[in-house]
Amino acid sequence: MNILTQIDPSPESSATQRAYFDIRRMIVTGKLAPGEKLKIEKLRQLLDVGSSPIREALTLLVSDYLVERFDQRGFRAAGTSPENFAEILKLRCTLEEMALRESIQNADADWEDQLVISHHRLMREPRSNTQRFEELHKAFHMNLLAACQSPVLLKFCNQLYDLNIRYRYLADKALNYSSRDIGKEHTDILNAAVDRDTDTACKLLLAHYRNTGAFLQKFFEEEM
Repeated sequence: MNILTQIDPSPESSATQRAYFDIRRMIVTGKLAPGEKLKIEKLRQLLDVGSSPIREALTLLVSDYLVERFDQRGFRAAGTSPENFAEILKLRCTLEEMALRESIQNADADWEDQLVISHHRLMREPRSNTQRFEELHKAFHMNLLAACQSPVLLKFCNQLYDLNIRYRYLADKALNYSSRDIGKEHTDILNAAVDRDTDTACKLLLAHYRNTGAFLQKFFEEEM
């Protein structure tokens, strides 16, 4: 959910935007742990921006469900749990299947070109380049849905993607997660979508998400 598009382009809002994306990245990659208190002064020194932009960024992240407010003025990174992930996964599978079916139904040459290009860029980017890989990974998944003509549905899909990212980082820690051939999973989804094989594309996309869920379940079992 790109709330930042509502902010006027001023020096202060630019600082807020930088703080928003920097804090968001630290939360989703686990640099700021689930439940960790987010102290304004510590973040101000870390990001080299003023206290006001930090507080405004944290407020935006509250509306994104990535930050929680406590004791009226305090903030912490949102917690994680098997139950929360199960809800995100269920909603994501339901809503993205709806969006993908409509997207393929409305697909044209421009949609296909953008999808193929985004897949090519994703496949060429090493996962070690975390920030760029995440940008390209999201671009591929959102381009799959891009021909869907329901802005509200796409907004929800976009937000659910963001909520899911940090759970994927937890899944990375699960035993044998690296054994997955993620590249092949993406390529198979691409091929089905380009072939306009809606049922297969949806089946593969949902399996892609549920595979991550299975590894995450292993992580939670090991942590408990």
